[in-house]
Amino acid sequence: MSNTNDISPVLPDGLPTPMPLPDGLDAPYWEGTRRHELFAQRCSSCRGWQWTAEWICHRCHSFELGFERVPGPAQLFSWQRPWHPVHPALAEACPYVIVLIEFPEADGIRMVGNLVDPPEGDLPIGAAVEAVYEDHDNGEPPYTLVQWRIT
Repeated sequence: MSNTNDISPVLPDGLPTPMPLPDGLDAPYWEGTRRHELFAQRCSSCRGWQWTAEWICHRCHSFELGFERVPGPAQLFSWQRPWHPVHPALAEACPYVIVLIEFPEADGIRMVGNLVDPPEGDLPIGAAVEAVYEDHDNGEPPYTLVQWRIT
């Protein structure tokens, strides 16, 4: 995954900000994004991957879950280009591209995000993508969002 952090915010100010859960369950994910590393849950019992963070393994129902760096490569599974704003803050941002990213080497877990510098026209399903990190150092607390770029 890329350590590129020289991107401008993909979407405009005024949208609700993703943030860590108050119970701390996903704290390792958010700590990783601040270091420009991508983490997801992995079961210590069956070694299965899962996303998003849960208290129990989806496969074997173990409570022995930890976080590990997600192995690449990542690929484009699906995408959408909204042309109509679903929130007033998006009125000037349309169109933008939302992507569903799959990690074949991590049991096919999928993550949603925005595509940085989307090309015109259709996007090739299965295209290689990399994580790019959008730092928000002035946030309270500071946070980093994961966005995506076709490689």
